[in-house]
Amino acid sequence: MLVALRQVKSNRLITVSHLVLKNTQNNVIYCEPKCSRAGTKLLAGSYYITTTILYNLQNTVFDAVFNYVKPVREKQCTRIMKRVILFLTFLILSNTLHAQSTTAAPTGAVSTGAASTAGLPTIAVPTGGLPTIGLPTIGLPEVVNYSKHAYRAGTQNWAIRQGRNGVMYFANNEGLLSFDGVYWKVYPLPNKTKVRSLEMGDDNRIYIGGENEFGYFSPDQSGVLRYFSLRELVQEKDRGFADIWNVTAWKGSVFFRASNKIFLYKDKSIITFNPVSHWRFMGMANGQVIVQDATNGLLRFNNDRWEPFLANSALPSEFLSNALLPMGRDTTILVTMDAGLYRLSGNSAVKMESAFINQIRKERIYGAMRVNDQLLALSTSLGGCYIVTNKGEFVHRFSRGDGLQNNNVLSVFRDRDHNLWLGLDNGIDFIAYDNAIKTIYPVATKDEAGYASIIFKGRLYVGTSNGLYSVPVGEFSDLSFVKGAFSFVENSRGQVWGLSEINGKLLMSHHEGMFEIRQDKAFAIERRNGFWGAVPLSRIDPVSRVAVGNYNGINFLAYDGKEFRPAGEVSGFDIASRFLCTDTHDENVIWTSHPYRGVFKISLQPDGKSAARLYTSKDGLPLSLNNNYVYKVKNRILVATESGIYEYNPGKDRFAASSYYNEIFKGVDVRYLKEDQAGNVWFVTGKELGVLDVSGNKPKIIFLPELNQKLVSGFEYIQPLNEKNILVGSEKGIYHINYQQYKQNKNRIDVQIRMLRSVAKSDTVLFGGYLGEVNQLNKQTESQVPQIAHELNSIGFEFSSTLFSQQSSIAYSYFLDGFDAGWSHWSVKSAKEYTSLPAGQYTFYVKARNNFGSESPVTGYTFVIQPPWYQTSWAYLAYGVLLLGLAFLFYEWQEKRFLRQRQKHEEEQQRLQYLHQLELEKNEKEIIKLKNEKLEAEILHKNTDLATSAMHLVQKAELLSKLKTDLVKITKTADDEKINDDLKRVIKVVAEENKVDKDWGQFSKHFDSVHSNFLIALKERYPKLTASELKMSAYLRMNLSSKEIAELMNISLRGVEVSRYRLRKKLQLPTEVNMFNFLLGFHIDESRDSKGTQS
Repeated sequence: MLVALRQVKSNRLITVSHLVLKNTQNNVIYCEPKCSRAGTKLLAGSYYITTTILYNLQNTVFDAVFNYVKPVREKQCTRIMKRVILFLTFLILSNTLHAQSTTAAPTGAVSTGAASTAGLPTIAVPTGGLPTIGLPTIGLPEVVNYSKHAYRAGTQNWAIRQGRNGVMYFANNEGLLSFDGVYWKVYPLPNKTKVRSLEMGDDNRIYIGGENEFGYFSPDQSGVLRYFSLRELVQEKDRGFADIWNVTAWKGSVFFRASNKIFLYKDKSIITFNPVSHWRFMGMANGQVIVQDATNGLLRFNNDRWEPFLANSALPSEFLSNALLPMGRDTTILVTMDAGLYRLSGNSAVKMESAFINQIRKERIYGAMRVNDQLLALSTSLGGCYIVTNKGEFVHRFSRGDGLQNNNVLSVFRDRDHNLWLGLDNGIDFIAYDNAIKTIYPVATKDEAGYASIIFKGRLYVGTSNGLYSVPVGEFSDLSFVKGAFSFVENSRGQVWGLSEINGKLLMSHHEGMFEIRQDKAFAIERRNGFWGAVPLSRIDPVSRVAVGNYNGINFLAYDGKEFRPAGEVSGFDIASRFLCTDTHDENVIWTSHPYRGVFKISLQPDGKSAARLYTSKDGLPLSLNNNYVYKVKNRILVATESGIYEYNPGKDRFAASSYYNEIFKGVDVRYLKEDQAGNVWFVTGKELGVLDVSGNKPKIIFLPELNQKLVSGFEYIQPLNEKNILVGSEKGIYHINYQQYKQNKNRIDVQIRMLRSVAKSDTVLFGGYLGEVNQLNKQTESQVPQIAHELNSIGFEFSSTLFSQQSSIAYSYFLDGFDAGWSHWSVKSAKEYTSLPAGQYTFYVKARNNFGSESPVTGYTFVIQPPWYQTSWAYLAYGVLLLGLAFLFYEWQEKRFLRQRQKHEEEQQRLQYLHQLELEKNEKEIIKLKNEKLEAEILHKNTDLATSAMHLVQKAELLSKLKTDLVKITKTADDEKINDDLKRVIKVVAEENKVDKDWGQFSKHFDSVHSNFLIALKERYPKLTASELKMSAYLRMNLSSKEIAELMNISLRGVEVSRYRLRKKLQLPTEVNMFNFLLGFHIDESRDSKGTQS
């Protein structure tokens, strides 16, 4: 092997492109894409040795060396490097020539990476002296990367387990991480530290070990995982134990290993075991708990103590165990970090002799897992994950170059569907190892699209966008499991469009012409601008004539018994003929089509001339000439159009819509058709791949969503070899489909409800996905039916299927019993929300379906939306009490209302009565008023009479007084005695008449009758009043003037004033009280009231 000595200056590296070595059979036996790790720093002035590339012997070795040694910066390759390289080159060449002359080259092959060998110079070198490994399988399973941003947790994932429900669990830096195929969840530890290890306990709990912490996860009443620490059960003196690196479940007990302690959790208590030096590993082997003590080696747990496990051991004195894997009934494989693999059987340990294991142990084997009975998966810290046999033989490698996020694999686990999960130093990777679809990359760069493939003479040829590659396959059942390395076919650089085997020859349709492939080299048949593909013009071998579609028409090749040669073209026809097939009845008829120019029928004439006819809507095809593709399927000429599939009728020489295919496809826009050996028809619609499967009683369409958006759009290619080997061109390499396995894997499907949550103002988890313990598959019991408060009646369900390799093909349908009218349409959405559900009991049902139409069992979850507070029993009781209270209040109200009404009625009656009384009183008052008016009139009349009478008395008194005066005067002047006597007698009579007292009695009676016994009442009230004062009162009540009173009382005006004063005083009237008003208002009642008061 040639090496290049590189001097490093200022920590800068020289990079080398590739190293490819082949044996004498021209098979690749060693390939390295890069000779140094990116980012490696070396001390300035030091030398770094790496491999480089050698040309085949036809060129000089010196040129090969410096053609492929590429310094990062010029002038960095020193003179001493050149001398060393030249010296080592001649050394290798001399050894090579010697080995070729003495030893037959073996056929083993090796690849530490999947580097492309395309176009690289090679040299024949024997494999004996090289540190080689076996060739990998050519089919790579899908690798799905889950970065920490995807699962939203820590970078490192230290251990992996799977529950019986299919959910994956990871020991992550930020806690316990779970994944159900759709949803990631993180359950942190109380101390917010890393989870280093985990295991499923016999009691169906998840036991974990962390930093100075260990315990288990178990669901609460709502099915949400909760952590329960066991650290408190450890004695105080034993609590400083740092990380728990291994957890092992055994016979109902659980062991937790730290470096300085092993804790046994049994019967709800902790037993502590101390090491002799320190504990290095713990695992299970054939039902026994095995640990490694740094001093005493492997120990097993027996009778509550640790005792030696091996009597005879080939184990080295210093080693670090990392895994124990079962191998048969009595044998266990011990995997160590850097001491290799050992078979443990009985009491002995025997090292597994494997050159490959010896080579990769330097990459630090960190963990291991069984893939199946024959294969092991070894995770390493430096090289990714290796798949090896039970004998340590290399099968495959998964590294960063194969799709991993990084090569530091901390843990590996095989799930129940035989997929591999890798816990990385940064991220999680999923490898669909047992998937029926794998990718074949003919070049390590994985960036060349696949356009053609064929099996020819025991080799698989793949035509890509940049050349043709081949790999020996020999006899195979599943092509993807064939081991080998692709080699580039010389002279094929450029776009390959088609591969055809005709007359035992392999023809390649290429962008630069037609070629024949002979022993990994392309030989030109005709060079011109581009050929699409070739079809033989006869069903009888050997075919004498071949039609070849090219960019500008159709050419012919003639076969002379040894080789093909150009033989003319279809003259006058310049349509690009990528879609080309021969007629089903007439060998002299060729059908071709152009996506935008229509369908043509080429009739070949005996004279060598040909006629081309365009078929249009007049011939039964759709009006549009766009997207018309012609194919031969089931020995019929079909045209796939935007309006459906049309079939050619040779008798009528026209096309008609195919009732058979259009009934099946029902409007699916098919643009590619290919029939396989079983009669199934593979097709492409849009960017989806599907197959019309006719194996059942009824043909059905099956889509392969795994390949959606991955085909080469517009240049689709499908090559069915048999039911186990379907090759499909893709944007990167080609896909291999084991259709038989694909159908088998698709028959089993599951679904589970992972969460029920409220989607109100703030999300509230109502059900966390677990009915019982984590690892139990229980059905919901009546006690587990949640009673959901009415304010949380807007809810959302999350559901998923744990078929991790089939996620793209799974659709869901759901039904909420009690709300939905029926099952929903199938959808890829794995969540459903319901808002404002009314009170009641509901059961949410969900089922899953794959692209084969297989449905999972229906799973359901029952819950109750409680009524709002105003519809609860207490509320109804309150309503009853309130109703009774309201009834009582209503009764009271009615009673009061009745009373009020009665009172109101009574009041109304009283009012009416009052009004009536008022009316009566009014009438009476009117009567009284009239009477009063009459009385007043009478009184007025009487007062007038009294006044008149009084006036008459006054006048009479005046007259009599005057008369008396006059008579007295006459008597004084009369001399006659008789006359004087008569006059005196008359004077006396007049005097008598002038006395008012007799008239007063009569006057007072009339006055009292008119004035309601005023004088009597006044006398009763004021008994000290004199007759003169009573007269004065009467005259004042009559409102007589002082002059009139003076005349009536026969006193002077002064006497009237004095009398008034005396009267006021006796009446005890203040000066501000008008005497007239007082006397006018005085009546007999006041007198009686006053008497009653005085008495």
